[in-house]
Amino acid sequence: MNTDLYFLIPGKLSTLTGGYAYDRQIIAGLNAAGLTVHHVELSALFPAPDSNALSDAAQRVAAIPDGALVLADGLAWGTMGAIAEHEHGRLRMIVLCHHPLAFEAGLSSAQQNDLFQSEKVALDHAMAVVVTSAATARLLNNAYHVPMDKLVVALPGTTPHTFAPCQGDPPVLLTVATLTQRKAHDVLIDALSRITYLPWRARFAGGAAFDPAWAARLQKMTDTVGLGERITFVGSVADLTAEYSAADLFVLPSRFEGYGMVFAEALSFGLPVVAARAGAVPDVVPDSAGVLVPPDNATALALALHELLTDRPRFERLRAGAQAAASQLPDWQDAVQTLINLFRTLSARPCK
Repeated sequence: MNTDLYFLIPGKLSTLTGGYAYDRQIIAGLNAAGLTVHHVELSALFPAPDSNALSDAAQRVAAIPDGALVLADGLAWGTMGAIAEHEHGRLRMIVLCHHPLAFEAGLSSAQQNDLFQSEKVALDHAMAVVVTSAATARLLNNAYHVPMDKLVVALPGTTPHTFAPCQGDPPVLLTVATLTQRKAHDVLIDALSRITYLPWRARFAGGAAFDPAWAARLQKMTDTVGLGERITFVGSVADLTAEYSAADLFVLPSRFEGYGMVFAEALSFGLPVVAARAGAVPDVVPDSAGVLVPPDNATALALALHELLTDRPRFERLRAGAQAAASQLPDWQDAVQTLINLFRTLSARPCK
């Protein structure tokens, strides 16, 4: 097996999102297993690159030796369809798709179509496509017609943690997500504005850099509905242990998730989850550990929060369910071994 891997990643590997955390864990695991991972850093402008970013990416890909194993983060590769087509047959190309770019929230029809077409070309010209959930595999098969035998599921791992005591007075509602439209903080703020008669405080952990205008809009919305004293925008947090440990309930009504590592993290701390039934979330959060509501439905979200904040026996049942689910979460070694097995298989095949 070829033990050299070229991993194409846009922006800084230290970026505090679930996708970058996945990439960091995979690199560490592959290096520990004896592979040599060559980190190829692409422009941080992806997935909205300009001509210079695309030209630089093309040069970096062209510099990779013939026949090499290449793992490309879909955050960049999904917009590099022309490069994928040009390099087809020279490299053993594998795409890591955290979630399809065309399914990002807030896109215009034209943007969505452009991303879809580019992604489809990029996926069509890969030898394999790694996804982080069975739900994403099904989506790529149905929407992009990626053959199932070309799709490989490598579930994110989770580190075990001490369970949170869940004794907040008032209860602490924790949300961990970048301040982007797909994460639906706006729906959550709307829902929280409907249960101001209950005691609670909310903490939104996540950076604003990906969409500063949207982040500012969320802050303004919070102030407009009179929740400025009850919702705290924490910003990016490198180590979220203290946040999870101090929380009583994890809430994130994302409009779409390719996996949703933060949901698994919440379960690892024994936190009940309230979320939207979107993307891979139902695969991660069992009914015994949380309440899933329709996406973009603030009324249903408010009702779910009301029930868990007022019905302690039900809350405790879900808390017990979260603790039970925590013991069933995959670890990172499983994901690393899945990739090693894939690399071994592709190394024995001609580039195509």
